[in-house]
Amino acid sequence: MHVLLVTAGGLLLLGVFVLFGWLWAASATGMVVAAQLFMPVWLLIACTNMWVGVTQAGYSVRDEALILLIVLMVPVLLATFITRILSQA
Repeated sequence: MHVLLVTAGGLLLLGVFVLFGWLWAASATGMVVAAQLFMPVWLLIACTNMWVGVTQAGYSVRDEALILLIVLMVPVLLATFITRILSQA
C-alpha cells in the first residue's frame, strides 16, 4: 500500500510541476522544462524514501532496491513520455 501511495504522490507531483511549467511559460516548452526538472527532484525523494525504509523501518537494502525501482520508474517514465510528446509539438 505504501508503494502505491508514494507512486501516486510522484504522479501528483509531476502534475504540479507540469502545471507550474504551463503557468510560468504558457507554452509546451515550459511544460517540457518542468517535466525535466521533476526527474532529479523525484530521484532525490525516492532515494530518501529508500533511506527511511532501510534506517527506520528495518528493511534490507535489497528489499528496498526493488521498491525504489518501482517508485522511481513509474513517474519518471511518464515524465519522459510527456517530454517526448510535448517536444514534438
